[in-house]
Amino acid sequence: MGGLRVLLASASPRRRELLAAAGLEFTVGPVPVDESLGEFSDPARAAVELATRKALAAAGARAARGEEWAVLGADTIVALERDGRTQLLGKPQDEREAVQMLALLSGTRHEVVTGVCVVRTSDLARWSACERTVVSMRPITPAERAAYVASGEWRDKAGGYAIQESADRFVDGLEGGGFDNVVGLPVALSKALLARAGVTLAP
Repeated sequence: MGGLRVLLASASPRRRELLAAAGLEFTVGPVPVDESLGEFSDPARAAVELATRKALAAAGARAARGEEWAVLGADTIVALERDGRTQLLGKPQDEREAVQMLALLSGTRHEVVTGVCVVRTSDLARWSACERTVVSMRPITPAERAAYVASGEWRDKAGGYAIQESADRFVDGLEGGGFDNVVGLPVALSKALLARAGVTLAP
């Protein structure tokens, strides 16, 4: 891979693993940003907005030092239709909230949306998009929820579960976007945006 260097504006080990498995060379350099969902009601807009905040914050810090990068930011949100409205779930703050999220998602078809944004530090031009996956989840018993939360896997996971770990046993099927999107980074989409920013990708 040549051209611009890639900076991943995320501390997520799952996103690092996905990019590395795709053969991308990159540096990790997250910058803290406000990840609150605020007044958002549309999951795609929310995911892209939070991904953009992350990418712009990291790109701004690198641009101030005169460095040239393609900065990749991503954010994943779980969306559930309840009582005629869309409820957005980010990362649970504690065990109690993790249990509540799993109870909400138990036995549902819900959507996992990951927003991706790439910012080029030389001119702060940006490219963004999102991928959606519908997840069918079987009913989860209270005992299963308690045991899962006790495992700690819920930490730093949108919706309070990690499909790439033991929570895959709760999932009956995926529709639309890929498994990598549910994990936290749609790789093909990310590579397409990086290419548009000027990153030369290996064939």
